Amino acid sequence: MIREDKTARQLFEEVTANPNRVKFGFGRKLAIVNVDFQKAYTAIDEFKTAYETDPRQIEYTNTISALARAKGMPVIWTRVAYAEDGSDCGVWGTRTDTPDSLQNIKYGSRRHEYDDRCEIGPRDAQYNKRMPSAFFETPLQSLLIFHGVDTVVVTGGSTSGCVRATAVDSLSRGYRTIVPIETCADKHESYHFGNLTDLQIKYADVEPVQTVIDWLEAQ
Repeated sequence: MIREDKTARQLFEEVTANPNRVKFGFGRKLAIVNVDFQKAYTAIDEFKTAYETDPRQIEYTNTISALARAKGMPVIWTRVAYAEDGSDCGVWGTRTDTPDSLQNIKYGSRRHEYDDRCEIGPRDAQYNKRMPSAFFETPLQSLLIFHGVDTVVVTGGSTSGCVRATAVDSLSRGYRTIVPIETCADKHESYHFGNLTDLQIKYADVEPVQTVIDWLEAQ
């Protein structure tokens, strides 16, 4: 194991700057999968489970979602919520039991609501999920197959949790996977950049959001 004193951000910048880095690239048709833009994770003045990395995160996400929509490409939003007794959270919900605990995000609660800044189209797909990946026990894969999608753009939070899980599952299902840097957020800089680095090396193209904007505008 290599040990060094560089920060997670420095390591990410080094990997990203490597001119020999081979990319998966874009295919013919993409989908935007916006992961868990709900108040439990975005309302930083209201919930201690919330976080912010780039203050323009949702603005950028709205931009690429609108462009995809205009090009006839699917946009999907996910969020989490659980039964009143939290039992459908399974073992994931057994570590703590406080008002802030994961399994206590209830349907129709403030923590379940999408962030008010999200611009969700009337034909966008919306899925509730109970585990980290947007693919797990949701109709997402069926939707992507129906639309002939070969590229998945993953946004949202957290970078180290549900974004990462969704990106890994996306690649595992054969999709070119792209994570726009500015559209992801996490609780701590080290988690954010550490996971972006690992995604960049193994599972996805981690790109500036402008790269996605430019590709969509060219279609």
